[in-house]
Amino acid sequence: MIDNIIDNSSIQALCALLEKSRNCLILTHSRPDGDAIGSSLALAHFIKNTGCEATIVVPNDYPPFLAWMPGIESIIINDKQQTAAEEAIQKADLIFCLDFNALSRIDEVGEKVSSTTAPKILIDHHLFPDDIFDVAISHPEACSTAELVFRTIWQMGRADALTKEAAECIYTGIMTDTGNFAYASSRKDIYHIVAELISKGIDKDIIYRRVFYNYSFSRMRLMGYMMYEKLKYYPERNAALLTLTYDELKRFNGAKGDTEGIVNMPLQIKGTRFSCFLREESKGKINVSLRSVDEFPCNEVAAKFFNGGGHKNASGGEVRGTMEEAEQLFIKTLEEFSAELTE
Repeated sequence: MIDNIIDNSSIQALCALLEKSRNCLILTHSRPDGDAIGSSLALAHFIKNTGCEATIVVPNDYPPFLAWMPGIESIIINDKQQTAAEEAIQKADLIFCLDFNALSRIDEVGEKVSSTTAPKILIDHHLFPDDIFDVAISHPEACSTAELVFRTIWQMGRADALTKEAAECIYTGIMTDTGNFAYASSRKDIYHIVAELISKGIDKDIIYRRVFYNYSFSRMRLMGYMMYEKLKYYPERNAALLTLTYDELKRFNGAKGDTEGIVNMPLQIKGTRFSCFLREESKGKINVSLRSVDEFPCNEVAAKFFNGGGHKNASGGEVRGTMEEAEQLFIKTLEEFSAELTE
């Protein structure tokens, strides 16, 4: 059984806005992942199936291992197609904001969207959403935004309008945001949802292979280098650190998405509770990925030390500075959260 966790007034308000709309815009966050792309594509498939137009705009490109997803070729990438993105924003009479909680998460696209008068609907599972949205479907307890997209359509009474293609996108979002159901996925509701998706004709095994068995040879060599040369382990803190400079990534002909999932690998070491991956995106900017198990609060670490946030077991942020400065911040987290790491 699938419980109705979304407030009925939000569903009714969304239905009323959707009924009056003809040109919907769907936005998701910078450096979109499987959940961002999956939830956006699923919603677009659904909206088009109800007779409305739906356009997806993302701030920058998605990882190549998602290129198989149905409908992905229609996504407008702002930093490559600025004119098309601006036209889509201006044309929109209803804007859906998926998998982010503040317009700052969508870079310069957020500045353009903030000046529009079109109603804005949030569907998201991150903590502390901004109060700028006309309808906010915000549930941090959800495993993914894709789950919430399914629930929204389900509570609208329109599950019949979900195509196989939309179901594939929802499953991809749920699968990737739970690490293939390794975390944030113990609620029985999730598996009832998966059963509904399978009833649409999806093959979950093929989807898994398309996502996780779809990396380049360069990625495999990079992973070996990271594990052998760059992994630092702190057994007294049950923690691990990985670092990667821009030059190192280029040395292995690294492409966008080649570092996806690397932060999870140290958690396979027995007893490890916390893993941190520091990746130099450009000079003076370090991207931070954090993962944990059990009750260790990644989101608190991200907020306190890395100008970020997220979920308890999966969070992120950034450091404006050098790799050495970022590493020192990581060492401070081990000192600050020593009790939580060793309890």
